[in-house]
Amino acid sequence: MDKDLGRLLYNYLLKTGMTEGLAAYINLFVMLIVVLVLVMLLDVLIWKVLRALSVRLARKSKNNFDNFLVAHRVPRYIAHIVPLTILLEFVPVAFTDFEYAGIITLKTIKILFVFLTLIILRKFFKSVNGYLKTRPKFRDKPINSYVQVFMIFAWVVGLLTIFVIVTDTTVWKFFTALGAASAVILLIFKDSILGFVASIQVTINDMVRIGDWITFEKYGADGDVVEISLATVKVQNFDMTITTIPTYALISDSFKNWRGMQVSGGRRIKRSLIIRQKSIRFLTEEEIEKLKKIQLVEGYIGTRNEQIRAYNEENNINKEVLVNGRNLTNFGVFRKYVTNYLENHSAINKKMTLMVRQLQPTPQGIPLEIYAFSSDKRWENYEYVMADIFDHLLAALPYFSLELFELPVAKDYVSTGDD
Repeated sequence: MDKDLGRLLYNYLLKTGMTEGLAAYINLFVMLIVVLVLVMLLDVLIWKVLRALSVRLARKSKNNFDNFLVAHRVPRYIAHIVPLTILLEFVPVAFTDFEYAGIITLKTIKILFVFLTLIILRKFFKSVNGYLKTRPKFRDKPINSYVQVFMIFAWVVGLLTIFVIVTDTTVWKFFTALGAASAVILLIFKDSILGFVASIQVTINDMVRIGDWITFEKYGADGDVVEISLATVKVQNFDMTITTIPTYALISDSFKNWRGMQVSGGRRIKRSLIIRQKSIRFLTEEEIEKLKKIQLVEGYIGTRNEQIRAYNEENNINKEVLVNGRNLTNFGVFRKYVTNYLENHSAINKKMTLMVRQLQPTPQGIPLEIYAFSSDKRWENYEYVMADIFDHLLAALPYFSLELFELPVAKDYVSTGDD
């Protein structure tokens, strides 16, 4: 812009007999007022045009990305670019007689331009993040982490640009000075660097997604992942509290992700009944006939008893003592009863592992473990199914003359009369 244009009022005032100093100040003041008013009007005009275009594009667009741009006011900040550009061109003209003030003003506008660029980038990336979260393919991905990484690089470049503007130096001199302080910088950005590396590994290895149920005992987390950012992972626990975990802890420490269970056909039931050893014994013929009345083991007892009887007769086994030969036990029949009960239970997934097994004896008794999978994986329903199964089994134990181990209470002790 021609500098002579900026001195038209100044020359006119000199002709009227005004002093040079006063004429220069009046000239500067008037030009600033005129330009600022024009710039503000231009800013509003551009914004209205961009808003009208945004509405028109939104109506024609097949996706809703433009809605996120408008929601984060990206067009509004873009509208500031042209007015700032005009101010940059105007400053040398207006401050012709105030060189030092012109330099300061010019640097200030350039710095504002850098901040405006950073704000536009931040708003744009937030719009991209919001849009991708509406897409099923990206809904459970840690997009926030990558947005933060891009913004860190953008801020580094922006601050570097501001440094160059303020000091009138070169980028290479800045990096020379930066080398001496690199250790301090690495220490300051340690968590961000570790978080960035962790975010990449978490995404590539598909270790955690938003919405996954994870258990992280070290940090007391047990709930759903609601946010994955560059530095932290937020977990909403089932008591509605929020636990914040460093992102790099996902690759440095051990945690449990329940996604495999959630996408499978069932949720595991793995619980034991501790049977008193003294209650386990061989069954007599009278007891066998009595247990045949239980429908779930009627066929099993009949078939198995005939096989045992035939074996004992073929081998001339003396059955006056029960321990001789082969026999049915109340514990073995109960184990078969539990297996048949689970196989006929409507809430158990029959296509997955179903097993009733006897574990190693303990000082408390013999553990009988139920290993099966509930078809309903929802927590409340899962607990109900498991409780329903064990309610029945606990009530069924006396029919097989079995006892469950429990610590004695005062009424279990009977006085012997000896003091």
